[in-house]
Amino acid sequence: MDKIPMTVSGLERLQDELKRLKSIDRPAVIQQIAEARDHGDLSENAEYHAARERQAFVEGRIAEIEEITSRADVIDVSKLSGKSIKFGATVKLVDEDTDEKVTYQIVGADESDIKQGLLSVSSPLARALIGKEKGDSVEVTTPAGSKSYEILSVKYR
Repeated sequence: MDKIPMTVSGLERLQDELKRLKSIDRPAVIQQIAEARDHGDLSENAEYHAARERQAFVEGRIAEIEEITSRADVIDVSKLSGKSIKFGATVKLVDEDTDEKVTYQIVGADESDIKQGLLSVSSPLARALIGKEKGDSVEVTTPAGSKSYEILSVKYR
């Protein structure tokens, strides 16, 4: 079993989701199934089937999170430092074509969320950035074509 790199905050978010699923969502689904059973014939009971589907989703997500957290290799980014980019780095980039500036933190695949600036360590951009330093340029092939970025800053927080 391979370890999964993850930040402390990423692990906390998964643990919070797991707690919510077990203490709120699971009991609510059980209650919905019980109420749907009271409505009679289960073969034609849409509420019952919907509740069972929701139960399967909740139980599947619980198992998934438990498996991820059991394999987590938690890395405390606040204890990292250096000039080169590695897991946990917060990187400020500028698109060399459009001058658009973006900031990303390189995190584990299970905690990535590009809208929040959390870039998966396995993404093409993160792989291109690893090992680079402030002032370096990287070229990344994306579905929209090739993009060039200049690294403006590298921080660990």
